[in-house]
Amino acid sequence: MKKITLFSDGSALGNPGPGGYGVVLRYGDKEKELSGSEDHTTNNRMELKGVIEGLKALKEPCDVDIVSDSSYVVKGINEWLDGWIKKDFKKVKNPDLWKEYIEVAKPHKIHAIWVRGHDGHVENERCDKLARDAAQSAKDLL
Repeated sequence: MKKITLFSDGSALGNPGPGGYGVVLRYGDKEKELSGSEDHTTNNRMELKGVIEGLKALKEPCDVDIVSDSSYVVKGINEWLDGWIKKDFKKVKNPDLWKEYIEVAKPHKIHAIWVRGHDGHVENERCDKLARDAAQSAKDLL
C-alpha cells in the first residue's frame, strides 16, 4: 500500500457564505494540489469536503495520513464516527458529507492528525491559501 499524506483546509467567507477547500496530496517527492468552492456553505463543510475530494483523487487503496487544522474533522474521523454511525447520524451536522466520507474512505487505511492552524505549518498554510482563494473566487462570481 502506498503511503500518502493528505493535507487539507477549508474556508468560508461568512459562515455560512461562499466557501472553498484546498488539498495537497503527497506521495514520496510527488505532490498534487486540489481546490474547489461552493456558493453557500460553512467552514466545517469545506474542511470535510477537502478531505473527501483528496481521497477521491487517489486511484488505488492507500495508507493515508490526513493532516488538518480542523478538530471537527480530525476528531470526527478518529473518535466520533463510529458513534455517529451507531445512532444513524441523528443530531449530527453534515451527515451527507460524513456518509460520503465513509464511502470514499473505505478502500484506504486512514489516520487523521491535527495541526495548529495559522502556525507556520508549511503545507497547512498552502492549503489555507488554496481554500481562501477558492472561496474568494466563489464570492466574486456571486
